[in-house]
Amino acid sequence: MTDIRELVEKEFPRLLKEIPEPPKKLYLTGVLPKPETKLLTVVGSRKMSAYGKDACEALIAGLAGYPLTIVSGLALGIDGIAHKAAIKAGLATIAIPGSGLSERVLYPRTHVSLARDIVAKGGALLSEMEPEEPATPYTFPKRNRIMAGIAHATLVIEAGVKSGTLITARLAVDYNRELLVVPHSIFDEGGAGGHVFMKLGALSVRTASDILDALGIQNKKTHTHPVLTPDEEKVMRILTSPMERDELIRVLELPTASANVLLASMELKGLVAETMGEIRKAM
Repeated sequence: MTDIRELVEKEFPRLLKEIPEPPKKLYLTGVLPKPETKLLTVVGSRKMSAYGKDACEALIAGLAGYPLTIVSGLALGIDGIAHKAAIKAGLATIAIPGSGLSERVLYPRTHVSLARDIVAKGGALLSEMEPEEPATPYTFPKRNRIMAGIAHATLVIEAGVKSGTLITARLAVDYNRELLVVPHSIFDEGGAGGHVFMKLGALSVRTASDILDALGIQNKKTHTHPVLTPDEEKVMRILTSPMERDELIRVLELPTASANVLLASMELKGLVAETMGEIRKAM
């Protein structure tokens, strides 16, 4: 990775200066985005589900080509998926770990290679901690305020009712930032925390367009045709008219779990919609 340097105060991201306890120091490896770039913090469970992973990847893929940078915490689970999805989509991404930026202490150790990729692809690592300061249980809540404060909006992919993800979500609300939540199954406790915030007014996100609207970015791709996977093409061929979910799954001849993940991903991409148990084309 490139050298670690301490930012001078005039280089601090503007939104970070507005929070109640702004950082006194910031260390950077890589390059911060231009001031006009919108920042989206993406947070979620370390023990993500297949649905959460697919939702994260699909939503970030839909943001490709826009003046937007993805922020996350370099952690295992959704954080790592968000960084990787951003790189794949050609978007810059900022990692804010719960440690200093030296590779000797960078946490988690399994994401040192990912951290290098983030910087190599034009992104950055950012921390208020001294470069050689290791992660501790107390550094992560402190780090979360930077993640919430630096961004224009925070997107919650998955969160249990007692997860650390909800700390970032609460801070985003406290800082008067947009809070976005991906709806989750009512039968899965892994998404219960997000539903708490939806009841309090957080915006529900089903497509990348929902994110762009929340950030005030004009959607340039309304009339473009997305590239479909073979399984997605099969679904679109079958849906000549609306079908019951169970019937569609039977015709697809896929394992039920795989079919449900596929349909959930397609719904997030805006390809299909479900009403009263019937699935239809949405485009």
